Amino acid sequence: MKLIETGIPGLVVVEPVVYGDSRGFFMETWNADRYGACGLPDRFVQSNISRSAAGVIRGLHYQHPCAQGKLVSVLQGRVFDVAVDIRSDSPTFRQWAGVELSASNHRQLYVPEGFAHGFCVLGDSALLSYLCTTQFNAEFDARIAWNDPDIGIEWPLEPESLSARDRMAPRLRDVPVECLPHTAV
Repeated sequence: MKLIETGIPGLVVVEPVVYGDSRGFFMETWNADRYGACGLPDRFVQSNISRSAAGVIRGLHYQHPCAQGKLVSVLQGRVFDVAVDIRSDSPTFRQWAGVELSASNHRQLYVPEGFAHGFCVLGDSALLSYLCTTQFNAEFDARIAWNDPDIGIEWPLEPESLSARDRMAPRLRDVPVECLPHTAV
């Protein structure tokens, strides 16, 4: 596999090796030894799948204090996937990176703990898979506004559909610092 740096330490695009022929293809989506040797998690505790319709933006989501790292991939369709460093003491605080993930490019995005995550659907629909380093806990579920001007994400489209919670999410500057993750000591 190949790792592509995003400019934010720890946030990387993974290009797995894909073996294909006229019958289709095969690829490993995660291997503890291989991913661990590259500095990525060698343990995940939860696997999720989500389907979203055309024009949906989901995010920006995070958990605090029980942060989740996520290995995100697209099984069907394509998305613009985004991660924002929201660790209040990080030198890359408020910086974001976005990448197109699709069923055809097979790329994955590793979103480290301490980052907010979101995506927008670029086609008719998208089916996402993501492995998580910690279990989801609704008590720790938090959000940042998808269109926070202080972050300045350059989304490729305006949302046709947002959840009520995403519509009401605060700007990063309005989140108390004690409600944001910090870098590991």
